[in-house]
Amino acid sequence: MPINLSYSAGEYSTVWRQWLCHNGKWRQNFVKLHALIFTPPNRQSELAHLGTAILSSGLERNESVSIPNTRVHNAKSPRRLRNSSGLYKTWFEPAPLSQKHPTSYPKQHTMSHYTHIINGKPASSSSTLDVQNPATQRKIAEVPVATKDQLDEAVAAARAALPAWSAKSQDERAQVLEQIAGIIQKNISEYKYILVSEQGKTVSRLANAEMEIGVAIAMLLETAKLRVPEKVIIDNEQVRITERRVPIGVCAGIAPWNFPVMQAATKIGPALLAGNTLVLKPSPFTPLTTLRLVKDIQKVVPPGVINVLSGDDNLGPWITAHPGIDKVSFTGSTDTGKRVMASASTGLKRLTLELGGNDPAIILPDVDIVKIVPEMFWAALINNGQTSKRLYVHEEIYDQFRDELAKFAKTVKTGDGTDPESQLGPVQNLMQYKKVLSFFEDAKANGYKFVTGGDVNPNPTDGLFIPASFVDNPPEDSKIVREEPFGPIVPLLKWSDETDVIKRDLVTVERIAKQIEAGVVCMNEFNPVTPFAAFGGHKESGIGVENGLNGLLSYSNIQTLTLKKQPTFV
Repeated sequence: MPINLSYSAGEYSTVWRQWLCHNGKWRQNFVKLHALIFTPPNRQSELAHLGTAILSSGLERNESVSIPNTRVHNAKSPRRLRNSSGLYKTWFEPAPLSQKHPTSYPKQHTMSHYTHIINGKPASSSSTLDVQNPATQRKIAEVPVATKDQLDEAVAAARAALPAWSAKSQDERAQVLEQIAGIIQKNISEYKYILVSEQGKTVSRLANAEMEIGVAIAMLLETAKLRVPEKVIIDNEQVRITERRVPIGVCAGIAPWNFPVMQAATKIGPALLAGNTLVLKPSPFTPLTTLRLVKDIQKVVPPGVINVLSGDDNLGPWITAHPGIDKVSFTGSTDTGKRVMASASTGLKRLTLELGGNDPAIILPDVDIVKIVPEMFWAALINNGQTSKRLYVHEEIYDQFRDELAKFAKTVKTGDGTDPESQLGPVQNLMQYKKVLSFFEDAKANGYKFVTGGDVNPNPTDGLFIPASFVDNPPEDSKIVREEPFGPIVPLLKWSDETDVIKRDLVTVERIAKQIEAGVVCMNEFNPVTPFAAFGGHKESGIGVENGLNGLLSYSNIQTLTLKKQPTFV
C-alpha cells in the first residue's frame, strides 16, 4: 500500500529518515534522548570512553542515549558566566509571534458531533467536555464524558469480541491493520486539520500534523509485517516442548496530547495483531482526531475489537483499576505513570509505561556550528518544545554556538498552525502553559539571561503562544536544568570535559551509575524512533517497550506446551 503523503511509496524510507534527522526529537512520546553527542564522523574508533562516561551518569529518568563518534576531552572545568547585576536580561529577540488567526482556514473539519464507540456503535453521555483550539483558546467541539457504566460496557464488548478475534490467524489480523492504515490515508486531509485545530500542530513542513498522521500509517503497516513467534524447545522421541505466545486479553491504551494520533496507532497495531481487543482513551485535551479515526475504522474492524471512550480525569483511574482489563499501555508523565502502576497492581495487570525524561544533547567542540545549530534547535523545540531537552555545549564553541542559535531563532515563526508560514505553534493547553510559565518566572527571579525570547504573557487571551526561549548557562541546580518544562524554554549549558558533564547531569552524585543504563543508544544521529525497533525507558522513564517485535510481544503472554509422546498410563 503506498503512503500517499506527497511522497511515493519508494520515497518512504528516505522521508522517514529525513524527518528524524531534521526534526530530531519527539516525545512523550516520541523521542527521549538522554544524550546526543555531536562531533564529525571521522572518529569512529574514539567512541567508547567519553560515551561510557557520559552514559554512566545514572540519571533518575533515563530513556535513551545517542553517542556519535567522539573522543575524550581533558579541558579544565568551564568558566561560569554570571549575571553580575543580578538582573534579568535578554540578549537577542527571536522572530515575532504571529498570532493572527486566518479569516478562513485551508480546510475545516466537518464533523461536529463526536461520540464514544462501544461495540462498534456510537454512544453519547449526558455530560460533555469542551475541546479548545490552543491557538485561539476558543471552543471547537465538545465530546462526551464517559461514565463508569459506559466503561463497563466497553470492556464487556471487548471481552465478548476476544474469542473470535484471537482465533483469527496473524495474517488475517495483519490484513485488518493494513485496512486501518488505508482508511487513515484516505482521510488524511481531513484528519490533519482536526489535529491542527485541537493540538496546535502546524501545517508547515516541520513536525506537522500530516507528518504525524503519516507516521501513524507507517506504524500500522510495519507492525502488520511482524509475526508473534512459536519456538520449539525440545523435540525428540520422548517429548516435545514448545513455547508460544497467546493474547493477554482486553487491553487499554491511554494516549497523551502531544502526539495523539501516532500514539493511538502505536497502541492499536500491536494490541490487535497479537490477538487482543482494545479500549482506547485519548487525552481530554486532544480527543477529536482519535474519536473520528476509531469511528471510521469500524468499517473494517469487528464490533468490540476497538472501543474508544473520551472522558475527564476520572476515566483514567477507572480504566487502570477495572477488573476486566488485563493490560494497560500508558504514555504520559512519570508521576502519573506511578499512579497507573499502583492502580493496576491490584489486579496484577500487565503494563507498558512510556514516561517522562529530561534529555541532554552534548555538543563537542569540533562540530560544524552553522550546520548543527538548526538541528539542535529543532531537536529541542520540535512540537513546540513539548518534548524535552537540555543543550550542553563545549566551552570552546559556546559563545559562537549561542550567537548562531540566536540568529537562527530569528528566522523561526511562531503562530497559528493553520498559517503555512508558522513553524512553531502554541502550547497545547492552559495547564501546561502555566507550568511552562513557572520556569520563566524562576529564571527571571534568579537573574538568568535569555539568549532568545523570555517574554511571556501571564494571562493569555488570544492563544497559548510562547516564543522560543533559550536560557544562557543557568546553574546546574536551577529549576530549568533539573526539571522538565515540556515547553519552548531550553537551558543552554557550558561544559569542558566528560567529568564535568556527568557531575552536572546528576540529581545527586551518589546516583552515578556503574554502567550504561538507557533504553536506546544511538550513534551519529538523532534517535530514530521507528516501527522496526523497540523504544522504551529505563529507570523512571518507563517500563517495557513499544514498537518492533518486542513491542508486539509485550501484548502477549508466554504459554509453554509439553507433550510426552509415550505416556506410561496408556
